[in-house]
Parts: sequence; structure tokens; C-alpha cells
Amino acid sequence: MVIDILRQEHRNIEMLLRVLERELGVFARGERPDYEVVHAVIAYFKVYPDACHHPLEDVVLEKLKVRDSVAAARIGDLAADHRRGANRLRRVALAIEGVLADQELLRQTVNDIIRDFIEQERCHMAKEEHDFFPAALKALRPQDWAEIVARLSDQRDPVFSEVVEEKFEVVRRHILQLEQEADADRLAHC
Repeated sequence: MVIDILRQEHRNIEMLLRVLERELGVFARGERPDYEVVHAVIAYFKVYPDACHHPLEDVVLEKLKVRDSVAAARIGDLAADHRRGANRLRRVALAIEGVLADQELLRQTVNDIIRDFIEQERCHMAKEEHDFFPAALKALRPQDWAEIVARLSDQRDPVFSEVVEEKFEVVRRHILQLEQEADADRLAHC
């Protein structure tokens, strides 16, 4: 089911937020985080949500507006929320690039920028899980879900083909592997 896919994607996103949060903890302690991991997480967030996750949510919200405009209005402007998330991600990327370029940035400023991104992403997903997904499940009919699936099949070919989805899975696994290696390396130096 479509909502199951969105929820799984949220779980995957949360996993990557935890990876970023752990690297932020390393940075906050005055140590050097694994910037390869951080860059991989940022790259994932730059591409995956807007390419795959948000378009699916947009189609569901479009159907919800037709079936229950009051519930859809309570959800608010998801597209604007997604744009704000992209802007926060750009700030994270710039902060990391600034650190790597030895720009004079307060450690606390970098920490605050990354922490804000993590917290806002979690709040956004919680809002979707608590309000948006239940409203869609309640209001949409089987024919709506069938139309969503059919429409997505058209959208995913060829740009969102299984090959592209597989590529994102490879990136996600690579990020998690990098994080495990960084953890092992940190333990070896303790």
C-alpha cells in the first residue's frame, strides 16, 4: 500500500537522521566527524526526497483535497514545508563546506544549523504520520489508491525506474556502512 511505502521511507529517513545526529555528536565533542558519511547523508537528502518521496505525498494530498478538503486544509502546505526543508539542508551543506574550508564558524553555530535540520525533519515526518497519513487512509477510496499507484507507475518510468530506486538503496546502504566503519574506527582509537 502507498502509505506503507511512505512510512518505510520515513523510517529510512529517520535512520539517516540518526547517522547525521551521531556524527554531530562527534563534532560537538570537538572531534572530527567522518565527513564522507556527512556528505553522503547530505547527498541522499538533496536527491531522494524530492525525486521519489515528495511526489508520492503530493499525489496522495491531491486526492485528499478532493475527498476531504477540510482534512487537507489541516495538513497545510506540504510543498512549502518541503521547500523549507530543502533550504535547511542547503544551510547544513554550506556549514559543512565552511568547516572543511577552515572558515571561521562557531562550533555552536554549525551544531545549531544541523540540529535544526534534524529536528525540523522529525517534526515534519511526525506531522505527516499523525495527521496526513491517517486522514488519507480515512478519506481515500480504493479507486483513489489504484489511481495513485497507476499514476506513479507512469511517473516512475523511466526517471523513477527500479534501477534508480535500487541506486538509492545502494547509497543508503553505503551511508550506513560508512557510519559503521566510522564507529569502529573511533572505538579502535579509544
